[in-house]
Amino acid sequence: MGREEWTPQGGNHRGSTAREEVEHNPTNPLRLPAYKYSPSVPSTLHKTLQTANCQLPRLLQPSNSPRMMKITSLLAVAFVLFSAYGGAEGRKVRRLDALEYPAMSCRAHSASLTDFGAVGDGQTSNTKAFKAAVDQLSRFAPDGGVQLYVPAGKWLTGSFSLVSHFTLYLHRDAVLLASQDMTEWPVLTPLPSYGRGRDAAAGRYQSLIFGTNLTDVIVTGDNGTIDGQGAFWWQKFHGGKLKYTRPYLIEFMFTDTIQISNLTLLNSPSWNVHPVYSSNILVQGITILAPVKSPNTDGINPDSCTNVRIEDCYIVSGDDCVAVKSGWDEYGIAFGMPTQQLVIRRLTCISPYSATIALGSEMSGGIQDVRAEDIVAINTESGIRIKTAIGRGAYVKDIYVKRMTMHTMKWAFKMDGDYKSHPDTHYDPKALPVIQNINYRDMVAENVSVAARFDGIPGDTFTGICIANVTLGMTPKHKKYPWTCTDVQGMTSGVTPSPCDSLPDQGPEKISACDFPADSLPIDEVKLKQCSYRINYF
Repeated sequence: MGREEWTPQGGNHRGSTAREEVEHNPTNPLRLPAYKYSPSVPSTLHKTLQTANCQLPRLLQPSNSPRMMKITSLLAVAFVLFSAYGGAEGRKVRRLDALEYPAMSCRAHSASLTDFGAVGDGQTSNTKAFKAAVDQLSRFAPDGGVQLYVPAGKWLTGSFSLVSHFTLYLHRDAVLLASQDMTEWPVLTPLPSYGRGRDAAAGRYQSLIFGTNLTDVIVTGDNGTIDGQGAFWWQKFHGGKLKYTRPYLIEFMFTDTIQISNLTLLNSPSWNVHPVYSSNILVQGITILAPVKSPNTDGINPDSCTNVRIEDCYIVSGDDCVAVKSGWDEYGIAFGMPTQQLVIRRLTCISPYSATIALGSEMSGGIQDVRAEDIVAINTESGIRIKTAIGRGAYVKDIYVKRMTMHTMKWAFKMDGDYKSHPDTHYDPKALPVIQNINYRDMVAENVSVAARFDGIPGDTFTGICIANVTLGMTPKHKKYPWTCTDVQGMTSGVTPSPCDSLPDQGPEKISACDFPADSLPIDEVKLKQCSYRINYF
C-alpha cells in the first residue's frame, strides 16, 4: 500500500498515562473527519489529510505558537476540501470503546486497526493493515509509546512485527486468525543456539506476532483470542511436507521488558509463547487451548531468558505446558545464554502426553534458579520432568517446586539422562550435563501410575535431589515398583510411597529440609500501572 493510500479512519490520537483518560472527540475542532482514499480526490488532499492526522497527537496540547496556528489553519483548509470530496464516508457511525487494564507501561498515543483499512470479516487479509499500522504508529513510539487497538471482529492476518514502546490490545470479541496463505509468513534463519529448525534443517517461519531487538512491548487484551488455525500446519507436519519449521503464535527475540497477558491462544501451529534471548518478562492470565494430540503445541517456553514471571495461566496442550529451554547441544553451549530467575505460579495444566513443567531437553546454555509454586496438574503425563542427554553439557540446578497438586498422572516426577534428540551428529560426547540441587516439597497426588522414574547418566550422577512432605496416591493398577532410580543421589523425608534406596528417608525432623528461597526475584518487584483509554473509531 502506497503512502497516499493510508486511510486513518480515526487517525492517531492521544491515549493515556496511568489513570488518565483522553477522549478523541469528534466535535473537537482540531479533529479531522475520517476519510478513505478515493482516486477522485486529488493526491495533494490525501497528503494534506495525512499530514494533519499525523500531527494530531501533538495538537491535543493547547498552544498559541505560530506553528500551532499554522497547523490549525491547515486543518481548517483540509476540512473544507474534505467536505467537497468526502461524500458519504464522512457520515459513518462512530463507536467508542472504553479500556482499562493493568500494564507495565501506559501509552500516550492510540489508534484502532480499522484506521488503517482493516476488515474484520474473517476472510479479508489484514496483513498489510497490521504492517501499515505498526509502521505509522512507530513514529510516535518514542513520544510516550503507542497502542494499537483491535476491535471486535475476525481479523485474518499473516505474520507481522511489533516495535519498541508498543502495546497491541485485543477487544474481548476480537479474534486474530492466522492466515493459511504461506506467502504471508516470512522465513527466518535458525536460532543461533539451536543450529537448525525443529521441524526441518532449514530456517523457520516467522511467528504470527514477532519482534526482535525491542524494548517495552506488550500484547494484551480483555481476553481476546489469537487463533493459529493449526490444523493446516499439523497436517503438513505429519505429512512431511514442511521445508521450514512451523511458526509460533508469539515470539520476541533479544527484547527487554515484555508483557503478554489476558489473552486466549487457540490451536497454535507449534509452540504458543516463545520469548528467547530476552529479559524482564511477564506472562500472566493466559489461556492456551490445543487438542491433546496436536504436535509440539507447547504452552509457554522461556528460552535463554532472565527474570521471567509466569502466573495465573490455564493450559491444555499436546506437549509440555511450560518448557524451560536454553539451546541445543554444541550450538547452545557455544551461544552460552542460560535461562535463570524464573517464577512459575498458579499454573493449571492438562497434557496427557507431556509434562506440566519440563526443564529441557534443550538446556545447553544452562537452567538455574527456577521457582514454581501452587501448581495443578490434571490428567497429565508427568508433573516435573528434567530432560537431558550426553552432548547437552551445561547444567540444570537450583530448582524449587512446592505446593503442587496432581490428579491422574503416569509419573509424578521424571528425570531423563538419555533423551535421544540431537540437532546433528556433531555434538561432543564429553559434554555432560550437571543436574544438582533439585527440591520438591509439600505435594499431594492421586491416581498415579508411577511415583517417579529417575534415570541419571552413568558416570554423571544427578545429585542433591531433595523430596519432602509428598504423598502420592497410587492407582489400583500401579506398577509393582513405584520408584525407579539409577545414577541419582539425594534424600527424602515424609514421602509416600517409600522412595528408592538412593533417596533414603531422613526422618520427620528433615521434613522442612528441601529449600524454597525466601527472597524475591527482581521480576516480582515489577508493579503494573492501571491504564485507561477511550478509543473512538469507525
